[in-house]
Amino acid sequence: MNLEGRAAVITGAAGGIGRAIAMSLARRGCHLALADIDESGLAETHRQAAALGVHVSRYRLDVTVREDVAALPAQVLAAHGRVDLLVNNAGVALGGNFDQVSETDFDWVMEINFHGVVRMTRAFLPRLLASDDARIVNLSSVFGLISPPGQCAYCASKFAVRGFSNALRHELAATRVGVSVVHPGGVATAIARNARVSPGVSADAVRGRLALAEKLLRMPPARAGEIIVRGVEKRRARILVGRDAVFVSLLERLAPVHYWRVLARRVQP
Repeated sequence: MNLEGRAAVITGAAGGIGRAIAMSLARRGCHLALADIDESGLAETHRQAAALGVHVSRYRLDVTVREDVAALPAQVLAAHGRVDLLVNNAGVALGGNFDQVSETDFDWVMEINFHGVVRMTRAFLPRLLASDDARIVNLSSVFGLISPPGQCAYCASKFAVRGFSNALRHELAATRVGVSVVHPGGVATAIARNARVSPGVSADAVRGRLALAEKLLRMPPARAGEIIVRGVEKRRARILVGRDAVFVSLLERLAPVHYWRVLARRVQP
C-alpha cells in the first residue's frame, strides 16, 4: 500500500503507539487526522507530525461517546477530502482478577477497547469504501492471543477486537478495504502506569504488576510504530510486534491449553 498523499485517522494519538504510528505515517507523506481525549498530548503529536510537512488535523474525541464518533467523519472529510486509513488504537488497561473487578470497571474497558473500535469502524466504513485503496488497522494485544490470570477484562476486550477484525476482513474481501489486526508485545508505553485498579486489588499486587510491566515492556514505541506501518504497507492481515509476540503466537498454537505452564515461569516479577 502506497501511503504517500493518503489520509489516516488515528485514535489514541496523544502518545505511545498512537503517536509512533502517526510519525511513521507522516514520514511517508501520509496526512493525519489525530484523535484523543488528551488534548495536550494531542497537540504535541500534531506539532511533531506537522513539522514533517504533512497536513494534520486534530480532534478531542472520547470513543465511548456515540454522537461525537458519528460526527467525526464529516469533520475529517472537510479537513482532508478523503479517508484511506483508520487506525483504531485507543485503549485502556485494568488490573485485577475477575472477582475483584466491578461490573462498572469491566464495562469501562469493553466500551473503550472494543466498542470504541466498532463505533469508529461503523462511522468511517462508508468513507473507506469510497477510497481506491483503504485499510482498517485494529490494535489488539499479545493478550488477544493468550489469557494470563489477572487480565480477564483486558483479554476479553482484545480477543473481541481480534475476532471482530478477522470476521470483518472476510466480509470485506471483495472490496478495496483491507483489515489488519495488530498484536503488540511488550512496548514501553504508559498503559500499565495509567491502568485503572479495582478497589479489591491490594497495594502489594499493584506494585508487583508495575514491577512486571517494567520488566516486560521494553520495546521503544517508535520501533513498534515502524513495524505496524510496514505491516500496513505489506497489507498484512496479522501484524505481530516484537519477538515476544512472535514467540507467544507460536507457543499458543503449539500448546493452546497449557501455554501458561511455560509462560508463568518466564514472567515472575
